[in-house]
Amino acid sequence: MLLAKTLGSSTFRLALIAIGTFGLIVSVIFAYVYWSTVSYVRSRSDHAIMTEQANLHDAYARSGRDALVALIGQRIADKSFADHVYVLVDSASAVLAGNLAQWPAGTADQGWSEFRAAVPPRSAADALVRGRAETLPNGDRLLVGLDIGDLDGFTTQIRAAGIAVVVLILVLAAVASIGVTRRTVGRIESINATSRAIMLSGLDQRIPLHGSHDEWDRVAENLNQMLDRIQTLMGEVKQASDNIAHDLRTPLTRMRGRLEKAYHCPRNGESDAALIGDTIADLDTVLAMFASITRISEIETRARKDAFRTVNLVEIAGEVVELYDAAAERDTTRLDLTGDPEVPVTGDRDLLFDAIANVVDNAIKHGRAGGKVTVTCRNGEGGAVISVADDGPGIAADQHDHVFKRFYRLEQSRYTPGNGLGLSLVAAVASLHGARIELQDNAPGLLFRLCFPASTGS
Repeated sequence: MLLAKTLGSSTFRLALIAIGTFGLIVSVIFAYVYWSTVSYVRSRSDHAIMTEQANLHDAYARSGRDALVALIGQRIADKSFADHVYVLVDSASAVLAGNLAQWPAGTADQGWSEFRAAVPPRSAADALVRGRAETLPNGDRLLVGLDIGDLDGFTTQIRAAGIAVVVLILVLAAVASIGVTRRTVGRIESINATSRAIMLSGLDQRIPLHGSHDEWDRVAENLNQMLDRIQTLMGEVKQASDNIAHDLRTPLTRMRGRLEKAYHCPRNGESDAALIGDTIADLDTVLAMFASITRISEIETRARKDAFRTVNLVEIAGEVVELYDAAAERDTTRLDLTGDPEVPVTGDRDLLFDAIANVVDNAIKHGRAGGKVTVTCRNGEGGAVISVADDGPGIAADQHDHVFKRFYRLEQSRYTPGNGLGLSLVAAVASLHGARIELQDNAPGLLFRLCFPASTGS
């Protein structure tokens, strides 16, 4: 099954193309080496033949046929010329001198040729001879050659070695490509199998790692992290859905109860007006909840970056403090604004106002009665920073990552007005502006910090 998928994979087809291309290149290289080697060796033998032929021709030119015959005899007797071939024939093709019994058949009277002949002392077998013939002025024909049997064997060995190397390379490349492709297909099939298991049984499955820390393990790690993120988001969606259902149940139940009671009672102007007013208030609560969800979703889709401008954070914070000053006085809480006189950031003024307002509202609402809330704006080395500090009960460290989830409410906050969406909006605004949220213990109370990157400053 895996072998069939391996042989049918696009990776294997690409590997075959690469092998073919590589084999062609190697073959061309070996062919060039073979041609260069043979050409070099033949040029050396041709040079030796031409030199010897020139020596014989000079002897003939100086002293005639008898001197040429004598020199050929000397060459044949000299062992250093044992690989040379000589034949001198007259116009009737009768042999006058040389170590060949006759003029080689098929050999021209002029120019180069190759032939096989029995050359003493190796007359038992025909040797491959390369020779050059010429016709002398008196009509005699002279052939000077060289036994190139060794060259022929050498070129044959080079050719055989080249073919063997090319075949070996192709075989090894094919085996390697099948192995690599099989491994690749195996890892892909592992991912596919996990994907099918996830589709059938849920998000609990994870792609197995081989521990090789290669690119496939990195892909598997990234996919597993993506699955973890998806599972987390799905859990948050389920939690948000449960919280929405829980938060909607109370106002809807109250509205139904009032309407049912009014339905069974005689009409009364004052009670009907009170019923309508209470029902409208509950509907406003429900509509406000959905408006907050829609607003958070809009911010998270980054649909409002067109409204980014350079704004003064101190001015926005001052407006928030002025807005909540009356609420703070009602709770006997002191609300102060401190820090630098001007802290510029690049962002959406309305969204920043909403985010700061939500944090200040939480600090007043969940802080200590008669306590203190301080809003501070400063220009830090890394960028602008706004902090809101209170001296209330604070938030446990293990709850810091949860309070920004939608509809998440601490146990001590369940009986105070709210729907658990305020800090979710703050987190969305911070993400849109590239800001970092920090929650720290204020001993007592909570210190909220919103740190903007330096690039957002003017």
